[in-house]
Amino acid sequence: MELKGLSAVITGGASGLGAATARRLAAEGVKVALFDLNAEKGEALAAELGGVFCQVNVTDDASVDAGFAKARAAIGQERILINCAGTGNAIKTASRAKETGEIKHFPLDAFNLIIQINLVGTFRCIAKSAAGMMTLPPLNDLGERGAIVNTASVAAEDGQIGQAAYSASKGGVVGMTLPIARDLSSEGIRVNTILPGIFNTPLLQGAPDNVKAALGASVLYPKRLGNPEEYAGLALEMCRNSYFNGEDVRLDGGIRMAPR
Repeated sequence: MELKGLSAVITGGASGLGAATARRLAAEGVKVALFDLNAEKGEALAAELGGVFCQVNVTDDASVDAGFAKARAAIGQERILINCAGTGNAIKTASRAKETGEIKHFPLDAFNLIIQINLVGTFRCIAKSAAGMMTLPPLNDLGERGAIVNTASVAAEDGQIGQAAYSASKGGVVGMTLPIARDLSSEGIRVNTILPGIFNTPLLQGAPDNVKAALGASVLYPKRLGNPEEYAGLALEMCRNSYFNGEDVRLDGGIRMAPR
């Protein structure tokens, strides 16, 4: 799929993996719209890339609808959707306090919040974007209309202690990739998912150097954290390569996560 001149929406686009992907797409001549909650970072990056920022909460239907309306008014109907919006927490399913022996379980509202952001929020954006793509004529004789890239995590396959909610949400993204690709195949819309390992994103940048070094050393090869630009390169290939469809790809330096 020829990317130059197309429009793209990147959720979680103000920083980290989303920002790197937005920069890479813009460098290829793609018009970009950034969905994020952080207006300061989002507006600054949108100005840098000549794109548009939309303050969007992916758990809210009206917010997502307003974001797509603003983006499409500014840069046209997107043919590319990159889903990077997400978050996590670390709480054991049930645990015993060391000091008192008090037993607590994972608060269900905290569990549900992660599912709503990472899984339902991703699906919400996919469904609304795909419906918009279907209004467009095909790009080529293959009948292509667009491409969607989702972000899961290696935790979808080897989640660690305390990651029940996060792993469930990311496992759901992996699990829905092929069915959605099948749903949209007759419309020429491809769907793929990246499972990143340990990446040097804002979530980790505040960690002490010795912690980051230890995390990097746990990677099979190369022994370092992943760079957001490496994620962006794979996302770009998933958009560009017309035979890339229905796949879930680990991007992790060969790491397999230990229980903790």
